[in-house]
Order: sequence, then C-alpha cells, then structure tokens
Amino acid sequence: MKFTYQPFALTLFLTLSSALTRFFVFTLLLTLFSLALHAQTRGRVRDYGISIGVMKPGAYNAITDVKGVLVGHTTLNHDNVHTGVTAVLPYRGNIFQHKVPAAVFVGNGFGKLSGTTQVMELGTLETPVVLTNTLNVSTAMDALIGYTLAQPGNEKVQSVNAVVGETNDGYLNDIRGRHVTREDVLNAITTASGGPVAEGNVGAGTGTICFEWKGGIGTSSRVLSSKSGGYTVGVIVQTNFGGVLQIDGLQVGEALRMHDLTNESSDGSCMIVVATDAPLDARNLQRLARRAFMGLARTGGIASNGSGDYVIAFSTAESVRVPHNYSSPTLQMPVLMNDEMTPLFAAAIEATEEAIINSLFKAQTMTGKDGHVINALPIEEVIRLRDKQPQRK
Repeated sequence: MKFTYQPFALTLFLTLSSALTRFFVFTLLLTLFSLALHAQTRGRVRDYGISIGVMKPGAYNAITDVKGVLVGHTTLNHDNVHTGVTAVLPYRGNIFQHKVPAAVFVGNGFGKLSGTTQVMELGTLETPVVLTNTLNVSTAMDALIGYTLAQPGNEKVQSVNAVVGETNDGYLNDIRGRHVTREDVLNAITTASGGPVAEGNVGAGTGTICFEWKGGIGTSSRVLSSKSGGYTVGVIVQTNFGGVLQIDGLQVGEALRMHDLTNESSDGSCMIVVATDAPLDARNLQRLARRAFMGLARTGGIASNGSGDYVIAFSTAESVRVPHNYSSPTLQMPVLMNDEMTPLFAAAIEATEEAIINSLFKAQTMTGKDGHVINALPIEEVIRLRDKQPQRK
C-alpha cells in the first residue's frame, strides 16, 4: 500500500477549499434557479398598479367569481405541438336537463363556433362551452356529445347541441396534426374547478398571438354594488387577434411600434365567454354580449376581415334555468328589468377589457412550430410608458 504524506495545514486548506467550492457552486445554482423562476413569473395587470375601470373585481378577479362557474384546461406543449383545450361549465351537473339561458353575439364571423344557430334560436345552452384550435372543433364536439350522452338521466337523449369555439394557432402550433384528442377535451371538462384560473400560455391559449405579442387565456370579473343588485359578471377570453394595443387608455402599440395593420398581422380571432348570476333571459344576455365586444374595442382590437370574434353569454341563476322535461306548457321565471341592465353592461365592458390585458400580461415568450418565436408583452416597457404619463386627477 502506498502512503502519501500531506502536512496538516495543506490537508485543512484542501478540505476547506472543497467545501467552499461546493458552497459557492450551490449558491450560484440557487441564484440562477431563482432568477429563472422570477423570469417565468409574470403578474396580472393589477399586480403592476394598473386598475382598469372603476368597478370592483370579485375575490379571484375571474369568471369563477360567478357562483357555480368552473374552468378547466388541458395544455399540450411539446415539440411542434403548442395547443390545448379550455372548458367553461355554468355549473357542475346535468346542464342538458337544466339548460341555462344564453346568447351569442358575432362581432366578425370568420370563425367556426359550433352550436351558434340553436343558441340564437332557442336562447339556451345545454353543454359546457369548450374552446380549442380551429381544426380540432370537430374533435371537441364529439367529446362534448359523448360527455353529455353519458350523464345520468340522458339515456334517451338523441340530439345534443355542442358549443365549441376556436382560434387558429397555426403559426406556433402544428395545427394540421390535429393533436387534441377526445380525452384531452374530457380532461378539461372533468377537472374543471372554481377559484383562481390559470392564464397565459395554457389550455386553448397555449399557441395564440395577440397584438403581435404572445396571447393566451385571460379572465376578470366585476361585482355590482348592493344598490345595483350585488350581481357578478365574469369573463374569460382566448386572445388571438390584432389591432393597436391600448392598456387602460395608454397607447402601447403605437409607442412600441407594434401597429402593422396588414391582414397578416391583424387577422386572428377572439373568443369571449361572459357569465353572470343575474337572472337574465336570452334577450338581455344578447345585449350583455354586445357590451363585452365594446371591451375588446377598448383594448385596440379591430375585428379585422380574417378575425372570428364571438361572445357567448349565459346566466347561472337557478331561477331562470330551463328544464328539458316539463309538466306545464308555460314557464314562469323572474328576470331582471331592462332598466336594471346598465350596471351589468358596464361590468361586462370592464371585465372583458381586463381579461384581454391579463392574457397578455400572463403570457410568456414562446418558441413554437418550426422555430417561430413570439415574444411576450414587455411589461417593463409598459410600466415605463405608464409612469411617463401625466397622473390622473
């Protein structure tokens, strides 16, 4: 056996050096991890001191602030696949047997919103609302039909009006591959929950683009004063459209030179889902849906020629649900008077505007199909522009 002698001082030095090296390496790695985590963490618009509108948001500032509403996502994010599914449920239960009043407003009809005509004709919604990409609408419809037929009590059902909306994520996603499956849709429905809602590059917003920056899923809500009934209006959006971005009146798109209004840059789509617990019939829900589109306009959206911009609005109030099976030929329900609608209109406008902006603030830079890169909205630049503006009185 060979014995090597080292002076005690040298041995101590080497031991300490090794320990210090490990310590510094560990510290460096921890710092880099923290920086990376911080870089991935993007707040919502209110986290940066920008409060859109004058009305009060709900506890989560999300569509789930409306009693009963649930949201679920399935996100597909690998290789050239950057897409997904977002499901919005008016309540957990058999929606087909107890339909909710609903309405659809078409801002620009270059899109594939299934189930539109029946909702317009009958004024009711009988399935969850599912959002996905353009070429997977049929897959989502198939899954929704299967989900509805499988509900206890629907054993004799022979017609289902599946409501599925879409935007085209083909720049970042291999859309022709039609990678969304029935299982992905069912997962989004069955895992839907209340509380905080994931935003940005999730679900149906995984591969979307908005105002030439990375778009995605966004949500917001408003609660009316007790004087106005105390009702809640919540909105969720899938943003994939163009125009010249404005944030709370701040001309961001113009200032950052992101205002190319050619078809290629401006085309796209936006799906908007509005929920309220106010007892509204289909007629006033249609009026509410129109106001939500005004919220899109306040962000600088222009509903371009190639944009499919739709609003689906529904009420979760149990008093206005429509039974599929009935014993009486007449239906009586308490509905809000026309003169009480104005605060709800304002709430839909504000919540839609903030939901769209939240989708941009929460979205992250993405490298997608074929190496295509879409950058996230530069929040620091937005705050710098905001800080340069004269303070409001």
